[in-house]
Amino acid sequence: MRQRGFEKIGFKVFDAKLKEKVPSTKELYESMKMPERATSHSAGYDIFSILSFSLAPGKNIVIPTGLKAYMKRDEYCSIHVRSSAGFKFGIALRNQVGIIDADYYENRENDGHILIAFTNHSDREWIIKKDDAIAQAIFHKYLLSDRDTFKPTSKRNGGIGSTNK
Repeated sequence: MRQRGFEKIGFKVFDAKLKEKVPSTKELYESMKMPERATSHSAGYDIFSILSFSLAPGKNIVIPTGLKAYMKRDEYCSIHVRSSAGFKFGIALRNQVGIIDADYYENRENDGHILIAFTNHSDREWIIKKDDAIAQAIFHKYLLSDRDTFKPTSKRNGGIGSTNK
């Protein structure tokens, strides 16, 4: 029984997101490197860049990962910048930490596609090559308050900001 992990998003969503950026989305899709832990005690799964890019000082960039995450309903996946990118290059996530909820997986708007937004706070360019580790993902359990008031009939239909009332 599957409990938690990563999958590629569907090719149709991948192609729609990347066809203007790369000549062969099929080749890129087939060559994607899946997240992995670097050591047996690593908490985070390294996420690898599917594209080469550079980020100038003071600038922002949103990077598609081609990934979605599945997990149990009482879990979430957090996305963090790699420690080395923060310490060595002044790179931060634009939203500080990304939270991937269990119901984000395979939502009808974007198939649960994980996008990562970076900001360069340094005075030098950050250069990334395809397949470089750019972020890390950690699965967590969470607790509910005694007065939890979620709506059991509500359903996620998108990504960032999609649950605003």
